[in-house]
Amino acid sequence: MDAPDREAARLVAYHPEQGWGLLCNGVVCFDDCGELLPDGRSIPAYAGGAAA
Repeated sequence: MDAPDREAARLVAYHPEQGWGLLCNGVVCFDDCGELLPDGRSIPAYAGGAAA
């Protein structure tokens, strides 16, 4: 999941009430811009995350 085009994956499920969405490549993206990869690794939210 380190491919440079990872961010080009399409959203297949979105749960705004819970703050997350599932991409077609198995990555779970959170509204605070953090990510959970299919292999269990996480990418923390960055300081300039999504506006509330």
